[in-house]
Amino acid sequence: MYSRLLFPALLLIALNACGQGAPRPARDLDGYFPFTPVTDAAAWKARRADIEKRVLLASGLWPMPEKTPLQAVIHGRVEREDYTIDRVYFQSLPGHYVTGSLYLPKNRSGKIPGILCPHGHWPAGRFMDVIPGTAALKKQIETGAEELESAARSPLQARCVQLARMGCAAFHYDTLGNADSIQFPLHRHGAGAEGFLSPSADLRLQTYFGLHTWNSVRALDFLLSLEGIDPARIGCTGASGGATQTMMLTGIDPRITAAFPCVMVSTAMQGGCTCENGHYLRIGQGNVDIAALTAPRPLGLTAADDWTKELETKGLPDLKALYTNLGVPDKITAHIATQFPHNYNLPSRLAMYEFFNTHFQLGLTAPVKERDFTFSTSADLTVWTNDHPAPSGDDVGEAHEKAVCAWMTSQDEKNIGSLISQADTAPLREIVGTAWKTIVGRTQPAPEDISYEVLEKTDKTDYLIILGRIQNTRDSEQTEALFLYPKSWNGTATLWLSLKGAASVLGESGPTPAAQNLLDQGIAIACPTLYLQDATEQPKAGGNVKAKPGDFREFSGYTFGYNPTLLARRVHDAMSLVTLMQSQEKYPLKSLRIHAQDSAAPIALVTATVLDLPPGTFSPSLDLESFRFSKLQSPWHPHFVPGAVKYGDVEALMRLNGL
Repeated sequence: MYSRLLFPALLLIALNACGQGAPRPARDLDGYFPFTPVTDAAAWKARRADIEKRVLLASGLWPMPEKTPLQAVIHGRVEREDYTIDRVYFQSLPGHYVTGSLYLPKNRSGKIPGILCPHGHWPAGRFMDVIPGTAALKKQIETGAEELESAARSPLQARCVQLARMGCAAFHYDTLGNADSIQFPLHRHGAGAEGFLSPSADLRLQTYFGLHTWNSVRALDFLLSLEGIDPARIGCTGASGGATQTMMLTGIDPRITAAFPCVMVSTAMQGGCTCENGHYLRIGQGNVDIAALTAPRPLGLTAADDWTKELETKGLPDLKALYTNLGVPDKITAHIATQFPHNYNLPSRLAMYEFFNTHFQLGLTAPVKERDFTFSTSADLTVWTNDHPAPSGDDVGEAHEKAVCAWMTSQDEKNIGSLISQADTAPLREIVGTAWKTIVGRTQPAPEDISYEVLEKTDKTDYLIILGRIQNTRDSEQTEALFLYPKSWNGTATLWLSLKGAASVLGESGPTPAAQNLLDQGIAIACPTLYLQDATEQPKAGGNVKAKPGDFREFSGYTFGYNPTLLARRVHDAMSLVTLMQSQEKYPLKSLRIHAQDSAAPIALVTATVLDLPPGTFSPSLDLESFRFSKLQSPWHPHFVPGAVKYGDVEALMRLNGL
């Protein structure tokens, strides 16, 4: 529509009628997460790098912190007929202990495989003991889930015993708050002012999930430090939450040479605990994608009558296709047993034994079968004894949690903060620039992804006023924008960002003074209506919607693990507009500038960072009005971005943009 009579006030009414867009659909852990297919090995290489980077960032491990001395203690060996059990504890970071049981075969010769055994949320964890004679134990036998009472008492223990009997070292380590991991009595509690599940921790990506993953990395360090372990044959296997750790560790650490995650890889529920959720972890990907990081290394899976029950038709075919594309179709296998509920029972373990027997060339006669074993009680397994007392005082509970966060913060300051003052910005761009690109989670749309529709147009004496709608077909998004074009255009255009939208550019009597100043210089203006620009807090998703005070579901990762932040969504709008501005063949853009008003400066700063725009882009100089991410006290503040403080806050962004 073209009109010389349309007054600015009416144009603004039209723009406001278009609105700031309805809230985009939110995802949560119970959504649908299909695998993102790739066409060939080259495409997978690029896709794999993106998935791995997202897992590292979500774990708080981009970049990796310092690997401090483990100071491992191995003591109190328990002798069995054909295997031994050692009590183990070591420090994954100063003052924080990882505890577990090391199962070793007797009479071994030469190098042997090592297998990490993380566990999920099984009762009592490593100390699991289903009491003999109970209905629960009898049911395991009657249904065929187990054959032996010893294994029915603890399928976790049965797994480790059998692996040792097969000639492997098996290290079974505790998750936070289970068995001997007493420094964190609980990893499911409500949000607080300090420690994990606090806004300050979120801003630094300090999470239970991240600490779990770091503990797994250090458990691998421990296993490989043992004499006689074959580094070419290192496996990892666990079920449920243990499968989550198996996927994550295998995905980020190439030292794992074969993995067998059980009853967790699926396109459905992704894991409900704080130890399975991290900010940004499942944006644009899910557990099937994360499990695919194992490729081309051997990967074994199991499914049961739980959220994995559709694995055979949803997820597994994609993984098989990937392995075929990589030329190793024989390196993926799956045991589907939907007659059983969530488990790591005997049929699943037998599949796992055959998997490692094959891929680690153990030379055992198939099928491998379990034999009865002497059940080890918690007294047999505990690492804390009179000679090795358990942590106490400030080494446990809230004080310890704060100390762990403080150590993580010191690592950020050492590995990231120190880069801000360096003359060479390349290392800062590699770490911080990459992090922000992952946080924003999107590359700039290509010109063919963007379409433009003129909604209203009015011709003033010296300039044109245009109301337009921009469609991003790649990402199924749209936004409206107001454009002011001076008739004596000099080839420069300004991306004008404001949370007041068009009202910051055009008033009832015409352009605002700042806008008129640009027009007088021959500079065009493009002002988008940013996503939910009037929002006073960020939309919540999943458990965050129904969480009550003191509930672990207050953890903001239940929203931001699956959905971009509000700031990121607004950056998406800005990126679409930049593509439109840069791709006008009839009016080629010579110079792009960014102007920010009304608390939109952080949006502008992040936009310039992820687009790698050159220094001097901001005109006039960016006014942040003392804004710092570190000052935000609520994860639902419109500008709250988990990880923003870890990656140097505003100072790092300004340094990258020459400010």
